Amino acid sequence: MSTPMITAQEVEEKLKRGPFHQWLGLKVLAVTEGAIEIEATWREEWVVNPDRQYTHGGILAALVDLTADWALVSKTGRGVPTIDMRVDYHRAAMPGNLIAKGKVIKFGSQFSVAEAMIYDKDGVLCASGRGVYSTAPPPPPKA
Repeated sequence: MSTPMITAQEVEEKLKRGPFHQWLGLKVLAVTEGAIEIEATWREEWVVNPDRQYTHGGILAALVDLTADWALVSKTGRGVPTIDMRVDYHRAAMPGNLIAKGKVIKFGSQFSVAEAMIYDKDGVLCASGRGVYSTAPPPPPKA
């Protein structure tokens, strides 16, 4: 039995429940079967080097993780825990909003794999990565 398709607005409402996600200024642009596209609103606080103005790699890694994670939402209806993740940095992300695109590589009953790519305002790839996520059903609520 498949999960009914969830809308971008429904995903954004769930995603923005987290204060960190709110701080990142996330907007869900699109959700399709096994894929998601998210925009992150640039903030001055992302800058690691005031002279060069590039975005801290931790912000890019967080965007890779959350985008790959939430690509799984079309199958799970919820965010899922990260088990393992790797990130590759391709170029510095300069000031400007970032676009994150994620897709499911393999969906399993216990573990799933998804990847994400982070693009700058000019559409140039800044970072990419892949993660393993726990897609096992959540435990039943405690009585």
